[in-house]
Parts: sequence; C-alpha cells; structure tokens
Amino acid sequence: MVGAVFLTALVAAQKPAPKPKVASKPVIFAVLDAGKRIEPIAAIEDGKIVELNVSDAAAGKAFAASHYRAGSAYSIVFGGAQDGKLTVVKSNIGTECGGESADAKAIPLRAKLSSFVMALATNAKLKSSQAGYRRRPTPQERSEIEKLVRAEFGKQGVSATGLKNLRYHNLTALDLDRDDVAEFVGSYWIAPAANERRLLFFIAERAADGSLGLRVSDYSAVKPDDVMSGDVKDLDTGVGHELLLDVLDVDADGVAEIFTIGQAFEGNNYNVYKRSDGKWVKVHETYSYRCGY
Repeated sequence: MVGAVFLTALVAAQKPAPKPKVASKPVIFAVLDAGKRIEPIAAIEDGKIVELNVSDAAAGKAFAASHYRAGSAYSIVFGGAQDGKLTVVKSNIGTECGGESADAKAIPLRAKLSSFVMALATNAKLKSSQAGYRRRPTPQERSEIEKLVRAEFGKQGVSATGLKNLRYHNLTALDLDRDDVAEFVGSYWIAPAANERRLLFFIAERAADGSLGLRVSDYSAVKPDDVMSGDVKDLDTGVGHELLLDVLDVDADGVAEIFTIGQAFEGNNYNVYKRSDGKWVKVHETYSYRCGY
C-alpha cells in the first residue's frame, strides 16, 4: 500500500507543468513598418478592451503558437473598417530584439501604408459592408487645425518666433461617429532651439455650432537630458511622438475608439481613447518591450 502511494506521488510529480492558457478572445494588433510587422495591443472581451499578457517567456511562446503561425490571416482595419487582409509570415517572439512582434505581409484594398501611415489588424468579426473613412484634411481644415495648434503652443509659452516652422508627423481626418462630420487626430512639433523640441498630440472635433476645438491635448517640452540617446534630433524621426494607428468601434456604441502608438527607443507604447459622456478619455495603455537601446 505504501509502495502504491509512493508510485502515485512519483507519477504526479513527473507530470509536465500545464501550458499557459492563451485566451481565445479576439486580438487587436498594430500594423507597423508599412505592413511588414505586427504587435499585439489588446484583446476584446464582451465588447471591452482588456489587457493581453504576452510579455513573459511562457505566455509569449503560447501566443506565438496560437496567433503567429505562418499563414495566420487577420483583417486590416483602416479608417475604422475592414480593408484587406494581413498574413503572418513568422513569429519574432523569442528572437533577439523580436519583442512581441511577428513579420507579416499586408495586402490592403485602399490603404497606402508607410512609416507614418499605420493601421490595425484583428481577428474580431467586422461589419464587411461598412466603408472606412480616413483621409488627408482639406487646405481649409488644415488651416483651422494649425490655428488651434499655434494657440496651444502659445499657451505653453512658445514665442511667435518659435512657431515660425510648424511641423507635423501626421494629421488625419476621420469620421468616428459616422455623422459625416470629420474629427482630426494630429501630431505636431516645433524646434524653437537646436537642443529643444516641443511636441503636441491632439484629438480635435467640432462643437454643435460647427466650431473646431482640441478635445485632447498632450504637450511636452523635450531637452537632451529627456532623451535616451541624448540627442533631441532623434525625435525628428518620430521617436517620442504619439501617433495615430487607426480607429475601431470595439464596444459597438457607434463611436470608434482611437488607437495610438508612442515610439520609444526600446519598444512601443500603445494607447486607446474612448469618448465617454462627451469627453475623450484614455481607457487602455500598454507597453511592448523590444530591445535594450
């Protein structure tokens, strides 16, 4: 009897540890590098954005097995709607500086992806009949936006001289609530001095009277000590700026959430904004580590 108990205990001890469970929830990915790479941002559960853990080795391996198999296909989301397909080429999880990414091949229908024109990808069910809305602003819209941007920089103490060369990484017109009135997401910057950069990320929309205003405004002043490389010129390439990925109505409330990326030296920060009670609030943020600088 003692031997039987010992044998049972030995067999139990030799059983392999259970593999980490990877949720079968739909996943939202960032489509980067002109459609050649993806990284996970979050999962969707009951119409809500939830944290997705793939950072530790075991969870990352399980995620790669379930979501990064060669040939796995996802819908590209551009302008808040399905826009072609993206296919996984190979997983980079576990490779040097691969982080949580996978190599991919994007075949969009209308999106012209580039370093600053990004998108989302997902295995969530999308309304195939819904048309996407994403475009460049008209000259008049750009003029309105830049007036607001200059005023916002002015509030932060930037002189008129410092505002002479107003620059941007992107400015995009979107229709987040499908009312045929465009909202705008933009990332502007200035260099008031050789060793200084001022950055501004914003979400702008029109009030009931048609006037345009910044509803989210994130300003920062950056000097060499604030930059990992010690050179503020590195920010001119897009590092350190918050940039638009795309939009998607995750909770089906009729207003798309806004997904952004903050490119860092060692990885990427991801944020999601949602309109709640008439105000835009950040409802999700996560970080994807890639490689030490």
